[in-house]
Amino acid sequence: MKVLWTEQAFARLAEIETYIAGDDPAIAQRFVARLIRRANQLAKNPQMGRWVPELPESKLRELIEGNYRMVYRVRGKTVQVLTVFEGHRRFPGSDVPSE
Repeated sequence: MKVLWTEQAFARLAEIETYIAGDDPAIAQRFVARLIRRANQLAKNPQMGRWVPELPESKLRELIEGNYRMVYRVRGKTVQVLTVFEGHRRFPGSDVPSE
């Protein structure tokens, strides 16, 4: 399996890094690297995340890392990371591209 990040997901990672970097740039870099490593684990086990509770019929899954949710979908031999957001925020449905 191959893990691909959408432009939207990369944009969200950049926002997360910028926000955390306001307090500590080194921690921000390490945390974003941690999110990427976690998502890369999907290459070996794409079903490891749970179904997105807000959209149970969608076949979207998510990984939880710290306070963040990484939403992804499996398509053939590809895992597409669609978005990353803080878990206490409302699910950003607009971040998820239509089929």
